[in-house]
Amino acid sequence: MKAAVIVFPGLNRDRDMIAALTKVSGTAPAIVWHQDTELPDVDLIVIPGGFSYGDYLRCGAIAARSPIMDQVRARAEQGTKVLGVCNGFQILIEAGLLPGALMRNTSLKFVCREVKLEVINADTDFTRGYTKGQIIRCPVAHHDGNYFADAETLKRLEGEDLVAFRYAEGTNPNGSLHDIAGILNARKNVLGLMPHPENLIEAANGGTDGRALFTGLLGQAA
Repeated sequence: MKAAVIVFPGLNRDRDMIAALTKVSGTAPAIVWHQDTELPDVDLIVIPGGFSYGDYLRCGAIAARSPIMDQVRARAEQGTKVLGVCNGFQILIEAGLLPGALMRNTSLKFVCREVKLEVINADTDFTRGYTKGQIIRCPVAHHDGNYFADAETLKRLEGEDLVAFRYAEGTNPNGSLHDIAGILNARKNVLGLMPHPENLIEAANGGTDGRALFTGLLGQAA
C-alpha cells in the first residue's frame, strides 16, 4: 500500500507518523506540502498531529482551507482511505470530511497522558487488526479534543456504527460526548481520532497497542 503524509506549518507529529508508516510497511510514505495542488497516486492519505498554524482561529480551521485539501476531499469521495490523528482529526472536521466539532477540553488544560480505548467497530480497514470490544492503551496530547455533535448526529454515528474508538474505563481526558475518541465517515474510508497510535508501535517506546491499526491498514502481519 502506498501512503502520503500531508505536512502543514506547525505540525510536530509528522515525523512520528512517517516513521510509523515506514517501520510497518517497509516503505517511506510520500511527503506532500500543504500548498501543493496535486497528490501522488496513493491508497492512504494521512494528516498527522501538531498545531497547524499555531491553532490560530480554531484548531485546524486554516489548514482545512489549504490548497491540498481540495485534493484530499476529492480522493476521499473516490474511496481513498484518509486518516487524521489529533490535529489531523480537527482538520478533517473543519474540512467537512467528518461531522461534529472538537472543542476545548472540559478541564481547560492541555492533557498529555495515556488513556484506554475500546474498539467499537473492528470491521473497517482501519480497525481490522483489533477485535470488537478490545481495550488498548494509547497516548493523547491535546487541548481541544472534546468531541461534540448534536443529538441527531450522535444518533446517526451510533446507529450506523461510525464510532470507531471510545475512551474506556473512566479515562476520557477531555469530556467528549459518549466518550468518543474516534469516528468514521458514512463510507468508512475516513477515520479521525484524537489519540496517537503512531507513538505506541514498538516495545522500546513502551508498548505496541497502536501497531495493529497500521498493520491492519497496510495489510501487514501483526
